[in-house]
Amino acid sequence: MKKIFIAALFLGAIFNSNTIFAQTETSGRNPVYRATHTKVTELKHTKLKVNFDYQKEQMNGEEWLTASPFFYATNELVLDAKGMLIHEVALDKNGSKSPLKFDYKNDVLKITLDKTYQKNQDYTVYIKYTARPNEVKQAGSAAINDAKGLYFINAQGKDKDKPTQIWTQGETESSSAWFPTIDKSNQKTTQEIYMTVPDKYVTLSNGLLKDSKKESGNLRTDHWVMDKRHSTYLFFMGVGDYAVVKDKWKNIDVDYYVEKEYEPYAKQIFGNTPEMIEFYSKRLGYEYPWAKYAQITGRDFVSGAMENTTATLHQESAQQKPGDLIDENKWENTIAHELFHHWFGDLVTAESWSNLTVNESFANYSEYLWLEHKYGKDDADYHLREDLSAYIHNPALFNKDLVRFDYASREDVFDAITYNKGGGILHMLRNYLGDDAFFAGLTDYLKTYEYQNGEAHQLRLSFEKVSGKDLNWFFNQWYFGSGNPKLSYTSTYEPVKKQVTVVINQSQDKPFEFPLAIDVYDNGKPKRTNVWVDAKAKNTFTFDSSKTPDLININADGILLSDITETKTPEQSLLQFTNSKEFLSRYRALDAVKEADAKNPAVIKLLAAALKDPFFRIREQALEQIDLSNADQAKALTADVEKLASNDPKTLVQAAAISALGKTKNAKYASLYDKGINAVSNAVKGASLAGIAETDPSKVAALADKIDLDNASEDLISKLLPVIVKNKIEKQMPAIGTTVAFYPFIKFQNPELGKSAEEGYNWIMSSDNLKATEKVTKVLVQAKSQIPDNPQVKMMIVQMLKDGLAKKMEVLKANPNSPTINQQVDAINKTLEAYK
Repeated sequence: MKKIFIAALFLGAIFNSNTIFAQTETSGRNPVYRATHTKVTELKHTKLKVNFDYQKEQMNGEEWLTASPFFYATNELVLDAKGMLIHEVALDKNGSKSPLKFDYKNDVLKITLDKTYQKNQDYTVYIKYTARPNEVKQAGSAAINDAKGLYFINAQGKDKDKPTQIWTQGETESSSAWFPTIDKSNQKTTQEIYMTVPDKYVTLSNGLLKDSKKESGNLRTDHWVMDKRHSTYLFFMGVGDYAVVKDKWKNIDVDYYVEKEYEPYAKQIFGNTPEMIEFYSKRLGYEYPWAKYAQITGRDFVSGAMENTTATLHQESAQQKPGDLIDENKWENTIAHELFHHWFGDLVTAESWSNLTVNESFANYSEYLWLEHKYGKDDADYHLREDLSAYIHNPALFNKDLVRFDYASREDVFDAITYNKGGGILHMLRNYLGDDAFFAGLTDYLKTYEYQNGEAHQLRLSFEKVSGKDLNWFFNQWYFGSGNPKLSYTSTYEPVKKQVTVVINQSQDKPFEFPLAIDVYDNGKPKRTNVWVDAKAKNTFTFDSSKTPDLININADGILLSDITETKTPEQSLLQFTNSKEFLSRYRALDAVKEADAKNPAVIKLLAAALKDPFFRIREQALEQIDLSNADQAKALTADVEKLASNDPKTLVQAAAISALGKTKNAKYASLYDKGINAVSNAVKGASLAGIAETDPSKVAALADKIDLDNASEDLISKLLPVIVKNKIEKQMPAIGTTVAFYPFIKFQNPELGKSAEEGYNWIMSSDNLKATEKVTKVLVQAKSQIPDNPQVKMMIVQMLKDGLAKKMEVLKANPNSPTINQQVDAINKTLEAYK
């Protein structure tokens, strides 16, 4: 599962406004222990025959479930079956059915077997049923915002702007909403599914398509077979009017199912998949284990993406056009993430949700591995920094363990600890063990537990088996503990000994032990020493130095997951930037001068160096920090900025340079903006439009339609939001929905942008625009798990929603026959309910 984490742009004001919102402890409940599900029954094979009632949004199903007692003899089979009608239950012996007694209540189907069965004594139960997803009582969560398992999208075709689709979502325990099963991660079974659908649609399921047969009434039955065991939450069905774009890895089919509008761009979006399969197979020492790999997009998906075995489902945001893709394929990390799950998650599966880290932390870190392989270490380090920021800057997560058995809801573990922090922990472990031992440990874990289940202790044992090192110290801190080091440091120099003493302070309650890279700058050059910090509040180290060091840089390699408090002069930051190979040290140096005197020569020299940095994210960040309204910066930097605006190989850097020039409000750049507005890149178009808004606002409304903002970055939306709102550009109203939803908090961080966001929110709530309203409500539901559990924060969101609802009711009064306004009112009410 790839959960979508709401960007720091929106939530940063909440997390960083401690003076406004006091943080509160979020648990506040009695300790519980979430034990791994006890296996009474072992599933062997699941055979389904299904067809769909599009009008009722129901599924008619027949199931043949082969199973046996796991260890102890039993005469009962207990299955999860949510919201169903159970019509018939029988024992099937070679096609001959004998009725069985059953009891169905509270979403549990208890079947009395014909006799007591012993371990490894198989039986097959037949069940005829109707799946009614709209009757499922279990609610979604902030991580996976709905839990009805089976989804009919625009089933009656009433929405002309939305395709008709069917897709399923099993994680965490929702497969039992469309077929009776034991809906636990530690149950694995082979499967086959016969899907009868309108002949105009294509289907997708796990495994291979073995047969396709025409039926009467313009129907067709497709027979999909999965001959390797996998967990029941990974079962999948997809149905719709898709284009299927074919690709290959070796002799394995790699297919991309996209809406037909996106068929020309499918290989731009997903085309790195075969190379990813090859890379991961070699890196893990374990070849891709499944018979095919397909990826499909689904409208209104309830999370980011889902690793259904051999049939990954992506939300519609995966579908991008050339204007987005030329800037960056923002879905590439997710594509890598879901593919990697086919080893960590699908091949070896977390035995319980408490141990979700063995699924999701690895998938998170796989994004780093792919970026490092494909684009270089700087790109990977940048991505890791962005990920860890979502954890470090959320105080509500500090006291939660990575492996935790006391969650309130099983979906609570789908958070920035399991994903972001877990990925950072694996990065530290890799660097501690070294690449050879780390990846050999992964190979051992996969081969030892293939097609079975795993937990963090088994992972530790594989690393210990390969490396010969005891790793309890590491796992006890990072897997079975919470928090991270909070560091500061002091130094004193002894001229007689020519030594500098550095004291490393840990301020968190529970000290950590860890390796730490320290650079001591002597005569302008760094000398790196790797030290071991013990688990105590103060650690003291001495280093040789010919004089008082020019600079001390701790965590110089950026490996340690930590929060460091330090103060450096602009001159020291310049020294750090110009002498650091690692991205994080360069970035920290650049970031450190953000609030420094813009006229300071060291600041200007650092910015000038950053504009020439080989890594484009550093150039982009420098451009965002530059202030060309300052005469000193303008004199030293304008020429370089102008060159980047026209010639940088990265369109995102071009756009950032155009934005920097646009802030000058200088009409001499009009031709640059006119050229940019006709570029392919949406980022360049957006920056150029913002520049035109500053110099010739009368042209804005006519030009705004040139930009497709459906999949635009948050940065681009933030730049254009004031332009869109001020000029009331109707076409772009939905694009601003996810930003304006957080206007009360943006106002604390950026009052000017916050004012425009508030105006945009009121504009949406005073309109009859379903898509824009749904953008607001959807992002607020997604954000619920990522904001502090604080009464003040909730109160502000609830009040904002109530104000919006009042405006929407006025729209309803004025337009009682609107076909969509009631949907908008319902969406706001459901979001309000989520925050109560």
